Amino acid sequence: MKKNAFPFSKSNYTFMLIGIGLILLGFIIMSLDSEEFGFGVLGLTVGPLVVMTGFVVEFFAILRKS
Repeated sequence: MKKNAFPFSKSNYTFMLIGIGLILLGFIIMSLDSEEFGFGVLGLTVGPLVVMTGFVVEFFAILRKS
């Protein structure tokens, strides 16, 4: 029985990188909001939705079977 050196497969790591990229993109979008204290559409709606999508992708990548 061959034991895999890594706990996840290549596709799991690919989804993890995509999730990290989405989380970073969401925070960058929130920082681009021109309204005071980030109370515009980018800071309150678009950015958090992108961040939450990134976390969903991360959970999917962790729970996905190899």
